[in-house]
Amino acid sequence: MSSKSKKPNTAPQATAQTGLEISFFGDLRVVRDGTEVPLPASRKARALLAFLVETGRPHRRERLCELFWDLPDDPKAALRWSLSKLRKVVDTPERVRIVADRERVAFDGEGLSIDILDVQARLRSGAEGLSVAELEDLALRLDAVVLDGLDEAGSDAFRSWLAAVRDDAGAARKEVLRLLALRSDGTSKWMRLWREAAPEDAGAFARTQHAPGFGEKQDALQGPDAQKPGRLLVQDHRLPRQANAEALRAQRIGFCDAADGTKIAYALVGSGAPILKAANWLTHLEFDWATPIWGECFSEVARDRTLIRYDERGCGLSDWDVENLSFDAFVEDLEAVADKLQLKRFPLLGISQGAAVAIEYAVRHPKRVSGLILFGSYAAGWRHLASPEEQARREAVRNLTVVGWGTENPAYRHIFSKTFMPDAGADDLAWFDEFQRRTTSPQNAARFQDAFGDIDVRHRLDQVKAPTIVLHSKGDQRIPLAQGRAVASGIADARFVPLESRNHVLVDYEPAWRTGMDAIRDFMKAHDL
Repeated sequence: MSSKSKKPNTAPQATAQTGLEISFFGDLRVVRDGTEVPLPASRKARALLAFLVETGRPHRRERLCELFWDLPDDPKAALRWSLSKLRKVVDTPERVRIVADRERVAFDGEGLSIDILDVQARLRSGAEGLSVAELEDLALRLDAVVLDGLDEAGSDAFRSWLAAVRDDAGAARKEVLRLLALRSDGTSKWMRLWREAAPEDAGAFARTQHAPGFGEKQDALQGPDAQKPGRLLVQDHRLPRQANAEALRAQRIGFCDAADGTKIAYALVGSGAPILKAANWLTHLEFDWATPIWGECFSEVARDRTLIRYDERGCGLSDWDVENLSFDAFVEDLEAVADKLQLKRFPLLGISQGAAVAIEYAVRHPKRVSGLILFGSYAAGWRHLASPEEQARREAVRNLTVVGWGTENPAYRHIFSKTFMPDAGADDLAWFDEFQRRTTSPQNAARFQDAFGDIDVRHRLDQVKAPTIVLHSKGDQRIPLAQGRAVASGIADARFVPLESRNHVLVDYEPAWRTGMDAIRDFMKAHDL
């Protein structure tokens, strides 16, 4: 953002406006009924409020503690203290804005004026229709530093979130400056500011002003395919990791209730016809997109579709404290998401034990599943097929999980990482170790292993009616190739694709990843999914 000698006044205007207003441009400010409300002196408390307001969804208390308080502190007490101070700022006798229970904390922003969200909404609704005066007002607001002074208020993860919010504001400012420049004579201050903010875009525009076909190029720049804040334009066959991070910020997260009342978190990203992914071993909607393990796979699937993912009960953003953690409950979680989103017919992606969940769902709801894509699948868990020696090893690992999963020492979780991805790089393995710890509790990690061992859908295979493709790594050390082949042979007309890999979860830099992605795309095209 450009610097100016005079800092714009970006506080909510204390005029005839009433109610609660929150400003992100410049210092964080809260105004009630035209009067600015003093905020807590603690930068962490102010940063916590900003994070809750902008994200607009519930967050686990453990996650908030990790974002804002170091381990030597008493993070839970610090969180409680900060929430008590913030309630005095935003809550009223008529409306509770800080909504919290034993597990989660959220901010209810319904009906409020939140300037950064209001600006984004105005741009999404059609910036071309705004007047010059309205665009100039937006440009002035967007010139301020978002949440000025809160850079060091939290952990690296908080700083990454803050940088992302500022990047979004920067992209919005470029768009506003572009529109102002295009409405000017090409020599105005808006063209100069656009050149400073986006030199490549502005330079390319200037070079075409007197070139043949300039009118068509200008129309294209202003047309529906022009890049707008919050929209990800894909020009290559895969999104770079930075684009994955942008897609993560663009995902829409919601919640629904499973049959027993368990709260299930789901997320949508992309546009087009839906594809639903059944949950697999430990997911987290906030972490797994922009990762070295899942990011490229998800971006490929969401290239021209709406990708729907969810965290099954016991992990991620869904309820952790659940009584029923079983295969039938996993299927009910999938049913809840599909029903909540009113999906009529869609392809279903199942990975690892998620494949068994997808198979069961496809048999229960044959009219809704247009195709099955199964990777690293098995029809029966280790308690049914493993040798006595293997079962003893599994039981030992399960017991180690209870005592070692939540510790800072990754050795316990590394047992899983190395069997999931024996050929992955050290950095990817380290990431997966930490990801698992942050995704669920030690007790739930052990319960998941028990539930996976009990899976058995062998009797369901010949009842699957949807077109099916089954992909499996030849050297998979987690689920042997023979189990994937058995799934394919049990489903009528299923296509089986063995891949040259030892990884249970493919990483994008191995050749088998591209082979698998191409096979999936060809399958979906052949069956018009």
